[in-house]
Amino acid sequence: MMSAPQAHDLLWGMPLGALPEQAPDWAWQAIATGQPVVVRRAVTDEDQVAVGIRGAQRQQRLGCVMPKAAIQRIVKPEQLIVVDAELFPVIAEKVQPIAQVLQATNWTWGITGSTGFELATGLQVTHANSDLDILIRMPNELSKADAKALWSALQQTSVRMDVQLQTPYGGVALADWANARHQVLLKRSQGAVLVDNPWMMQEVAA
Repeated sequence: MMSAPQAHDLLWGMPLGALPEQAPDWAWQAIATGQPVVVRRAVTDEDQVAVGIRGAQRQQRLGCVMPKAAIQRIVKPEQLIVVDAELFPVIAEKVQPIAQVLQATNWTWGITGSTGFELATGLQVTHANSDLDILIRMPNELSKADAKALWSALQQTSVRMDVQLQTPYGGVALADWANARHQVLLKRSQGAVLVDNPWMMQEVAA
């Protein structure tokens, strides 16, 4: 049975009929050619999932919804961490030192963003200076000390990256949690909020 889609998953099967009528031409073309959409955080009806469509240009992004019944395939970020160095030499060079750090932990992690899209589709959408977007699934609280140590170890790789911790309640930037003296921004389907602890929702600011 297909697992429920989560933020950052790539989904195939988006029907053209699900696109809003005012969708730009590039969005129609992306779906017509069979490109996947990425799950985004937003509240939807139970039978829908919030997704984003990407075009060839950085500014070409469109948020919409996809019927869950139309999903044909799901690729999760953690399925993209084994990178073929012959097919993706630049990406492999970036991922290798990050993988060495993260594989020393017991955490599940994956690649998202433009890099994940390129790895999943083979379409070149990144360049040598593109940031590497990393997702670490963190069901249990990561202490500030451990967060600082992890961020420091990752910084030693000299790879430009954006690392997000996926808590049971949403996503928080590792750099924010490691360095925060006060509240941090937690990205949720219901909207982003400032919290003292992204693993304790009773601390969400009103």
